[in-house]
Amino acid sequence: MNRKNKYLISMLFGIAASVTISFAAFGGSDDEKHHASEHKHGAMPQSHHEHAGNPLIEEMAALDAVFRDVVSSVAVSDGHRVHEALEKMHGTMEKTHEGVKHGTVTLKKNANRMSEFVEQDEQFHRKLEELAKAARKNDGSAMLSLTKDLLDRCVKCHRDFRKE
Repeated sequence: MNRKNKYLISMLFGIAASVTISFAAFGGSDDEKHHASEHKHGAMPQSHHEHAGNPLIEEMAALDAVFRDVVSSVAVSDGHRVHEALEKMHGTMEKTHEGVKHGTVTLKKNANRMSEFVEQDEQFHRKLEELAKAARKNDGSAMLSLTKDLLDRCVKCHRDFRKE
């Protein structure tokens, strides 16, 4: 592995750690944060109702787990594992967007920019699809580049919409 890739992988791990620490910031209640913490430590939610109040929290919890697997798999150029991890994200965007329509998704910051949030989420999921395609080809360079881009998008979204 060349020096640039080693640097990018260590940077990805650092960003992933930062995102993991702050992903629950979209949630408002201590209960939501508690359930996100349980998920982060490997416990699966007991029922759909635990995240029923805000589908965005459910999407963030899924994304947190997926990104851990993606970063680890990209580090060893294992496209099959990357693709397997990404499968867990299917349907999360749609649930979040339904929540936006029904008012169950709220933003802690810049709530008046919901349409921008939705567009960023759609772009993010398009990038996830690109990553899945790169993973099917086991294209290590593309997987690394796309994973970094996705993590940058996570940070931007949190800066734009999470509670300060």
